[in-house]
Amino acid sequence: MTKLNLPKPGSSEAVELLDRCRKIGTATWSDAMDELSIDGVVSGVPMRSGSGRCAGFVATAHGEVRALGGFELREFGQDRMVASAGPTQVLVVTIGGAEVSAMGGIVALSAYNKGIEGVVIDGACRDIDDIRRGGLWVASRHVTPRSGKRRVRLGLFGEPVLLDGHAVHAGDLLVGDATGLVVVPRASILDVLARAERVLHSDSGLERAVASGLALHDAAAAQH
Repeated sequence: MTKLNLPKPGSSEAVELLDRCRKIGTATWSDAMDELSIDGVVSGVPMRSGSGRCAGFVATAHGEVRALGGFELREFGQDRMVASAGPTQVLVVTIGGAEVSAMGGIVALSAYNKGIEGVVIDGACRDIDDIRRGGLWVASRHVTPRSGKRRVRLGLFGEPVLLDGHAVHAGDLLVGDATGLVVVPRASILDVLARAERVLHSDSGLERAVASGLALHDAAAAQH
């Protein structure tokens, strides 16, 4: 295994590493993880806002959900949630998949202005038109008008969370695009990245050969 020497989130080295990661689609990441028997594909949390591909080191937030009136408004904790992440980080928010909003347009704009790479919510967001105008990259299980005010209490920042049944830890790598989401455990990032770059190089060669008019089986045979 490659010696683990990952940069500190927010550093120029982290920016450079994420630039490499962002060039690789989630399907290719999945192929690379398959080679290492790592199951990191997240289902049911599609991209809702933003453009292009998102890549960042995970920052986590977990919330509890109750019926309306179950929490005080001051307990919502969205300000603390945004404060818990920054540049080169993707904020992963879990509220058990509930169809209740953990983030609306104003909070999304605050996250965007802070330089957070993206937000992934195992739950819902709302004000999706405002979020799209603001530019923040967002994936969520649901989109709903239903507010989390007096229904949600956000907390446990930086603690491990479950996302589609996967244990996700602060510092893991998350990559998202229109195809889906993948999470790469922190200890495996460099190994998976190296394999993903090799897969990308191979697939790009195959694509060029097919685009030139070569039959798929001939193009594949020429690579071996």
